[in-house]
Amino acid sequence: MQAKAFSSWQGSWKEGSGDISTADRVVDQAPYTFASRFENAPGASPEQLLAAAHAGCFNQALANNFGMLALTAQRIDTSVAVDLGHDEQGRPTIKGVHIDVQASAPGISAEQFAHCAERARSNCSISKVLSCAITLSAVLLPPAP
Repeated sequence: MQAKAFSSWQGSWKEGSGDISTADRVVDQAPYTFASRFENAPGASPEQLLAAAHAGCFNQALANNFGMLALTAQRIDTSVAVDLGHDEQGRPTIKGVHIDVQASAPGISAEQFAHCAERARSNCSISKVLSCAITLSAVLLPPAP
């Protein structure tokens, strides 16, 4: 399996603009600029797409870890924050990633959940490709009635 995406850019770094697309057009020419990437202006950013990818990857890894205990996730809700900053030379760099997850899985103990969440944090394929610090906050929710 190979995932593919595309980006185009016109103009200078700070005044130019571009777009980002996935090969299957799930993301289709999402516009981005210096301002959308570094100044919280409207538009996409590569880091935003990385955060979305990491959240999805983490959810599947956590569900897989539950399955290894013969348990099924009732629900997993994950948000990922990618902290974009600057290195010592002032170049943009990803300084860290934080995962917030809330999940319920009938029959799981708090200890099992913590183990599964930590295992997902360190072993999902997006986590494994990142070399920055990746922190986690995991909340086990009671099963819905």
